[in-house]
Amino acid sequence: MKKRQGKTNDEDKQKILDKCNDIINWIDKNQTAEKEESEHQQKELKKVCNPIITKLYQREGGTPGGMPGGFQGGGAPPSGGASSRPTIEEVD
Repeated sequence: MKKRQGKTNDEDKQKILDKCNDIINWIDKNQTAEKEESEHQQKELKKVCNPIITKLYQREGGTPGGMPGGFQGGGAPPSGGASSRPTIEEVD
C-alpha cells in the first residue's frame, strides 16, 4: 500500500480532524441517540471526508480501493458482478 502521508494539504487535514472531533464530541454527549441520528452524523462526516479523499486519489492517478468507477463505499460488487461469488446454497 502506498503511503499517502504528506500528500494532503494542511487545510484538508484540519477539516477532517475538526469534523472528526465534532462527531466524537457529539457521540460523547448523545450516547443514547437513535440509529437515524448516528447515521446522520456519519453522512455529515462523509460529506467532509469523501471530497478530500477523492482529490487525493485523483492526484495519484487512481481510484480509492482500486475499484473500477471509483469509490463505491461498499455495496457495489467489483467487475464480474455478484454472480461470480458463491451463494450460501453453493457453500453447503
